[in-house]
Amino acid sequence: EYDGDRNAEGERHGYGKARLPNGDAYEGEYERGLRSGRGTYRFKSGALYTGNYLKNKKHGKGIFFYPDGSKYSGDWVDDQRQGHGEYVYANGDTYTGEWFNHKRHGQGTYVYKDSGSKYVGRWVNGVQEGPGEIIHLNHRFLGRFFNGRPLGRGKYVFDFGCEQHGEYIKLEQEKGEEEEEEIPLPVEPVEPMWKAIEITKLTPWTPQDEKPPTPTAAP
Repeated sequence: EYDGDRNAEGERHGYGKARLPNGDAYEGEYERGLRSGRGTYRFKSGALYTGNYLKNKKHGKGIFFYPDGSKYSGDWVDDQRQGHGEYVYANGDTYTGEWFNHKRHGQGTYVYKDSGSKYVGRWVNGVQEGPGEIIHLNHRFLGRFFNGRPLGRGKYVFDFGCEQHGEYIKLEQEKGEEEEEEIPLPVEPVEPMWKAIEITKLTPWTPQDEKPPTPTAAP
């Protein structure tokens, strides 16, 4: 069913309302028979998208409300979450940062609601990968991450004014079968095996350094 504007060729063009055969509904702008411009699409499942369309695909700025209560607000390209956006998950966690091809990809911040901890750093295909830091209530960890876990050299910085340098050593462990999710939640990184090397005063840190920087005396 369609109720709205049409062009001289009889195509949906301008503003209109449509009910699709599968029970979904769309209200918004059309261009030459396709959803283009601003509009709101209501899914039979209870999901809802409101934002920009281009040739029937989500493209530009838009907000998607998922049936589980989660929400994405940000950029879309060719029906995919891509660009910059914020995702609020059903459990209250949030991710704000870059997206590519529907996944967390680039620089971003993930806040774990239960603990209040947050990860700030690089992401590759939805998981923590590369230089980053985990910020806790009274200390933080700076290092490199591999497949969602800290690995190799890094340091813990404590609010009372010292650092513990060391490295994470990989432990092999069996993985159980995982349930599929539309967007898997990152697992808050755990300490597989932390090997402390030395404690120093506060020092600058760059992720490229293989060795902990030599502490310098305060002027």
